[in-house]
Amino acid sequence: MRLRRTRHLLLAVATGAMMLATDALAFDPADPFRTDAITPPPPRLQLSADTTFAPCRTLPADAIYGVLEVVDQALCRNPKTHEAWASARVQAAEVGSARAAYLPDLDGKVTATHARTDGDSTDQRTAALTLSWLLYDFGARDANLENARQLLAAASSTLDATVQTVFLSTLQSYYNAQAARAALTAAQESEKASRESLAAAETRYRVGTATPADRLQAQTAWSQAVLNRIKAEGTVKTTQGALANVIGLDASAPLRLDEIPRAVPDATFERDVDALIAEARMRRPDLRAAEAQVRAAQASADYARAAGRPTLSLSTGPTWQDSGSISTNSNAIGLTLTLPLFSGFETTYRVRAAEARVDNIAAQRESLRQQVALDVWTGYQNLLTATHTIRTTADLLASAEQSERVALGRYKAGVGTILDVLNAQSALAAARVQRIQAALDWHVSRATLAKAVGTLDNRLLNSAADIPIP
Repeated sequence: MRLRRTRHLLLAVATGAMMLATDALAFDPADPFRTDAITPPPPRLQLSADTTFAPCRTLPADAIYGVLEVVDQALCRNPKTHEAWASARVQAAEVGSARAAYLPDLDGKVTATHARTDGDSTDQRTAALTLSWLLYDFGARDANLENARQLLAAASSTLDATVQTVFLSTLQSYYNAQAARAALTAAQESEKASRESLAAAETRYRVGTATPADRLQAQTAWSQAVLNRIKAEGTVKTTQGALANVIGLDASAPLRLDEIPRAVPDATFERDVDALIAEARMRRPDLRAAEAQVRAAQASADYARAAGRPTLSLSTGPTWQDSGSISTNSNAIGLTLTLPLFSGFETTYRVRAAEARVDNIAAQRESLRQQVALDVWTGYQNLLTATHTIRTTADLLASAEQSERVALGRYKAGVGTILDVLNAQSALAAARVQRIQAALDWHVSRATLAKAVGTLDNRLLNSAADIPIP
């Protein structure tokens, strides 16, 4: 009875020490260090509270996809965002693993042996409970924990960068699909105009005021317009398949797209480029990830240095042994000072490798800082060009439409030539294509600059979604 009480008392002391070490935690067996609180949320659109839009919902087969819907579905379904989020969760768990090194280890051991010698049998049973606690290690655990925290910061920033990359890719696919729809409409209008020119040429040919060449030229132009319309129909299907793939659907899935958004250029982006570059260097998630990687490498170097230093550990626990006729019970407590004297210079070279790794990652960070400046400069100039282009193409399209109407009217009145009509219609078709391309370039350039600065989020979508075609 006394032996049992002693064993239970020592067990209580050992477990009590570990409970004291974890008392500050709201203990949850599944997540005792509350790493869920430091894990970034899953990728999804962060919209204002007053909106009725529900992120990551499953859309019905006949749903109409606007810019909000396609980006939301892409962020929720794209494997790249899932991969980046999983990596962040791994690093959050690694923080918990690093914090576990500060707590004691409690191990139990039970053995049972049966020996037979010269006809005699001996049974022996042994039980031991050991509590081991690393008390001091010259900062090795601190460096390991800091490394884990910085790698989590890097993984979180990488997740943000991945979200923005998928965001931009989705917008590009969406606007490509919308541009293809607009191009098809333009091709249908050109086909209709060519058919009207052919009818006018046939009418004049029948009454003898036009030559067979007029009729043949009009027929050729109409056939070319039909061919262009057929190609435009194929492009619509191709771009919609690409968009379906981006948002996690089969390429063959039918998509009903919302009204084509109008490009309404403004000058809000026109700022000092140096200020944009400075803002980008503060906001860009990939640059934040690189900076966290540098700090993690520095912590790894600190850990490599501390690994070659002494450690002080505490161990205690009861041991019980029963060999049949004799039962023994012992208790022990002790301190262990470990002094690494020589490891074949392994620690020296581990430290050198860790320090070189810091320099390597720091150089990568500086390269990225320069790339950020180039991205912002390029994105800014592209958007500036697209803004001026879309304003100019509006004037070009209006002029081409008027020219085509005048040429066709003159031809029907018998005072113009079919060549004038065909040239005007060709110029109008080209103006329509340039107008569509300018709108596409403006939308994509605006999103590209936002990503270059690190501000690509739902605010860009709200301004795009609120501009329908009249």
